[in-house]
Amino acid sequence: MVKSMAITRTIMKPFLAMMASLLLFGAATFVDAQPFAYVAENGSGNISVIDTATNNLVATIALGAVLQGVAFNPAGTRIYATSYFGNSVIVINTATRSVAATVPVGTNPAGIAVNAAGTFAYVTNVGSNNVSVVDTSTNTVVATVPVGTSPVRVAVNPAGTRVYVTNAGGNNVSVIDTASNTVLTTVPVGTNPLGIAVKPSGTFVHVTYSGSSVSVIDTSTNTVVANVTVGLNPNSVSFRPGGVVSYVTNQSANTVSVIDTATNLVISAVAVGNGPEGVAFNAAGTFAYVANFGGGTVSVISTASNTVVATVPVGANPRGVAVNPTNNPMIPGVPTIGT
Repeated sequence: MVKSMAITRTIMKPFLAMMASLLLFGAATFVDAQPFAYVAENGSGNISVIDTATNNLVATIALGAVLQGVAFNPAGTRIYATSYFGNSVIVINTATRSVAATVPVGTNPAGIAVNAAGTFAYVTNVGSNNVSVVDTSTNTVVATVPVGTSPVRVAVNPAGTRVYVTNAGGNNVSVIDTASNTVLTTVPVGTNPLGIAVKPSGTFVHVTYSGSSVSVIDTSTNTVVANVTVGLNPNSVSFRPGGVVSYVTNQSANTVSVIDTATNLVISAVAVGNGPEGVAFNAAGTFAYVANFGGGTVSVISTASNTVVATVPVGANPRGVAVNPTNNPMIPGVPTIGT
């Protein structure tokens, strides 16, 4: 009996020590296993990190750059932010929230999108009228595609075969074939197109343009098949996962228009903060996150009720927003604000 107890103590001692060590280490350096929203700030030069479980600001990544667009890779391990005057893309390691690489691109990069395979990032360069194709395995530019005048935003179809670019100075959309990295065709749209998004089915593209409209492009014919009236000066657009609706930020109306993609009709208008620009959804599509450029906040919209359920203060002039597409289990080494 005494021998049996001694054996038990011998087995349990290292186990208990290991558990104590894990608890201590976890309390000091691990964060919750929740997705995070990353907000690129044009005025502060920072990326603000929001815990979507609590809608609290949990970290600030100081980059000292005029930031424009921001995008995750599908694995959620990297985030890519465009530095407008730095003529570069800043690559952030999400496990450490530190800069992993800086990739030189064209002049005045603005929009950025990563394909579904996570192999390439596409960057619009407003000043050089082209798109940089970045190989994410090497963080180098492997192709440069001339497009229209002042390309602003970019979107990739789910298959990764086509890239769509809004040319604000040309009033059109360039369609790029990713196999050859050449422009297949150019689709005329409204004046000063800005935001662009591809429906998850790949069948339609929504494009915002000046005034109060969104053009709907049929990707099978590369023609505009509808124009939807939204709020004043629509800026960005994003499809909710599943593609039943798209959300459009109306910069001068301080609202988000919700478009029924089956009927091409606005079914709701959600009041948000001042000067909304970027909009992104969590992976489940239950919440939308809207960067309010003029208000220095992010509005969190419940997609079930189309109402704002939280407002998160961030840095100056938030422009782009992206939400981690995965629930990464306990990311090590990430400090939170105040620690």
